Amino acid sequence: MAFTVQLDTAFLVSSVLVGILYGFSVLMFIGTIWTLTYKRRTRDINRSMVAAATLLFLLSTVDMILVIIEVEDGLVKYPNTFPGGPESFFADLLQEIFIAKNVIYTLQTLLGDGVVIYRCYVVWQSVRVIILPCMLWCGIAAFGICWVYAPRSSSPVSGGNYDQTFIAGEIIWITAFLTFTLATNLFSSGLVAYRIWTIERKVSAVRVTKRKIPLLRVFVDAAILYSYMVITLFITCLLSKILTSINQLIPIISIAFYMVFIRIAISKHTQDGWSSETERGTLQFRIQPLQSGPRHNDVSWPTAQK
Repeated sequence: MAFTVQLDTAFLVSSVLVGILYGFSVLMFIGTIWTLTYKRRTRDINRSMVAAATLLFLLSTVDMILVIIEVEDGLVKYPNTFPGGPESFFADLLQEIFIAKNVIYTLQTLLGDGVVIYRCYVVWQSVRVIILPCMLWCGIAAFGICWVYAPRSSSPVSGGNYDQTFIAGEIIWITAFLTFTLATNLFSSGLVAYRIWTIERKVSAVRVTKRKIPLLRVFVDAAILYSYMVITLFITCLLSKILTSINQLIPIISIAFYMVFIRIAISKHTQDGWSSETERGTLQFRIQPLQSGPRHNDVSWPTAQK
């Protein structure tokens, strides 16, 4: 006997998981803003990173609000009045909330992949390197638009359900969308990781101390986390035909990018602290012989402080 799960039960479990992941993303957003702004002057704050993190947080928050409203509508407001009950309610792809969540997921994916592409450009300082990622990004936008507006071009059959032809077409759009975003993320992150690896290998011979948080591992961890969740949820969606499960990626996108923001900021702060300590030590070493001399009012004292 095959094990089956009703759609309303699956959606409720999915919503709980989204709520848990959103809670983690809120904590990591607070940590990101604190790491980027704590004990920093206004001109030293990376405004682009703060803006990207804030937009990711706002999109995740709006999605969480829509999830709560959708659960309330399907299980509290219209469990007996909607034709087919809660299961048909959550299966209705023409619900405005469902379409709005797809729009949010598309925007968040475009924002996240755009940040990865921009990071790749900053590391390489070459436009030619990001030509292919930009083409993939345009493909993400195109397939995202088709995925969002495809349900409006069809109408459900009896009982509020859709025929298999429409479901297959919708899965094709989702497959193309997820394939392009996965390729963009892996390709851009791979270019960034390769660039950092080559630079680290060149300077490893002259570096006195190692970084406590290697930047290479930061990008690899984030790429693996995002890729794993995309592949897992895509397989789940493909096998179960539950198109609403794809929205679990919304808080995961924020978590992956917050992880990169925090660890890069900590690594930079550690490096700056090590550099300042080295400069202070060198300065103290240079002026110490002057302090040990018999003449404390030596005219060369101000010069030694420079």
